[in-house]
Amino acid sequence: MVNTVSQQNAATLERELNWFADVLNLRFTHYFGSPEIQAATADIRSIAAPDLAQDNSEYAQLVRRYEMGFDERLVFILCLIPHVRPQALDIFFTQSQITGRAYTEFGGWRGKAHSGFLPSAETAVFLLAGQDLERRFAALQLFDEHHYFLKQGLLKLEHQAAGEPFLNATISVSAETLHRCTHGQVHKPDYSMEFPAKLITSPLSWNDLVLSQDVMEEIDHLHTWLKQGKELINRWELTRAVKPGYRSLFFGPPGTGKTLTATLLGASVGVDVYRIDLSMVVSKYIGETEKNLAGVFDQAQNKNWILFFDEADSLFGKRTQTSNSNDRHANQEISYLLQRIEDFPGVVILASNIKANIDEAFARRFQSIIYFPLPDDVERLRLLKNLFPNSNFLADDVNLQQLAEKYELSGGSLTNVARYAAIRATRQQRNKIQHADLVQGINKELLKEGRTL
Repeated sequence: MVNTVSQQNAATLERELNWFADVLNLRFTHYFGSPEIQAATADIRSIAAPDLAQDNSEYAQLVRRYEMGFDERLVFILCLIPHVRPQALDIFFTQSQITGRAYTEFGGWRGKAHSGFLPSAETAVFLLAGQDLERRFAALQLFDEHHYFLKQGLLKLEHQAAGEPFLNATISVSAETLHRCTHGQVHKPDYSMEFPAKLITSPLSWNDLVLSQDVMEEIDHLHTWLKQGKELINRWELTRAVKPGYRSLFFGPPGTGKTLTATLLGASVGVDVYRIDLSMVVSKYIGETEKNLAGVFDQAQNKNWILFFDEADSLFGKRTQTSNSNDRHANQEISYLLQRIEDFPGVVILASNIKANIDEAFARRFQSIIYFPLPDDVERLRLLKNLFPNSNFLADDVNLQQLAEKYELSGGSLTNVARYAAIRATRQQRNKIQHADLVQGINKELLKEGRTL
């Protein structure tokens, strides 16, 4: 009895792989057979795909959700095979006795390390159409950008070089689809060279975030969009004029809550927040920055993610007057970013310390620009009380009110003060934090900013 998700997925894929093997065998028999054999050989579509109507595996659910027909299922399982049974495609390594090399019509490619056959769009079209031009042309629509394979991110189509035939593009299953069809889990990408972004979370809540009423009103505006954006557009009949995406700029001094706000916004509506590592994105080599960004946006395109660009002015800075090739390249990068962000259907948040550093072309396209000021004395007192919810850990000489009124520091700096004070008390083997511990910590934070007590 199938009792785990993985076992259920494996059982379903086993049947699908057996079906694929029968189709593949028939295609090769028909293609390499004599004219008599070709005339007598049935069409590959005579081999019925397994019935998945009552199958609850993730693979079967995807097939039913998109109402995949014979052609779609064949391409779908073809893209999964390199991951689940790579030897099933070894037959494509067959070489022509005339040319002494692989058959051009098989398409495919080899990975840098993987020794098995990796399919291209040409491979899929060969399976579906053989030498039938009409069916070959019909199969092209499976690789159109508007087909759900690409639009919904089930498959990826990558062109290796400009000027080569369209069907030479490699086809592969997305990481998310692979995880669903094997482990039955939604894949959350890990930080890597191919995906220079990291999922950010926080144990804190809205009660820990101390912002002014004006800022919170702006945040609530964005929060409403995250919760009801699609419904809102439909309700007010704005679909023709308003794009589904939303862009916001958070700017203000460091440590004022920009990153935490983005994280809490995502958590409040059950949306993942990915912080883009700009050091991994920006490259001195022409075209590499755009390629790195494309990897992030392509994976996020059909996900309900918030993309958070911290210290965004390093990537979204002002365009310069073109005086050399480097200037033209930098301006091209900014133009590319502008287009990708504008077309992105999700939420993009840019964070910067100084608003003036952001290119005006970006600023005009923000739906909201939110200033995060340094907290005032009332807000600093709230922050300090949040940092020390248990007053039993504070000595009698500690006066949080006085500290809040006297020293102008951000929430991030106050967190550093609390950490320093706790370490200092521990080193001196005390069970309570003294006023001097906090003042010493404040002094160190002020020195970082070139200030003194």
